[in-house]
Amino acid sequence: MHEMSLAEGIREIVDEAVRTQRLGRVRTVVVEIGELSSVEPEALAFCFDEVMRGGPAEGARMEVVGVAGSGLCLQCHQTVAMHRLYDACPACGGYQLQPRDGMEMRVKEIEVE
Repeated sequence: MHEMSLAEGIREIVDEAVRTQRLGRVRTVVVEIGELSSVEPEALAFCFDEVMRGGPAEGARMEVVGVAGSGLCLQCHQTVAMHRLYDACPACGGYQLQPRDGMEMRVKEIEVE
């Protein structure tokens, strides 16, 4: 389950922000997760709760903001919506889609008391 290592990375980001900016207790961590990122939000939420124990974000809520997938079709040169990697282009049916958006996962915001 790679979500555990992702949650540990989130904790490092949160701990660093709390330490360097002298923040208070963390209430919410907003995480953007791309539709094509292969991250399971439910599994990440479970791991998040476990990893945050004993730190400044213990008991914090993780809020997920979805990022839609899109890609450039190298055959018809259109930017199209993508919901899964390796799907056909909805415009021309070709299989040469290059993902553009929706592959990322990042901490967008940290809300503190």
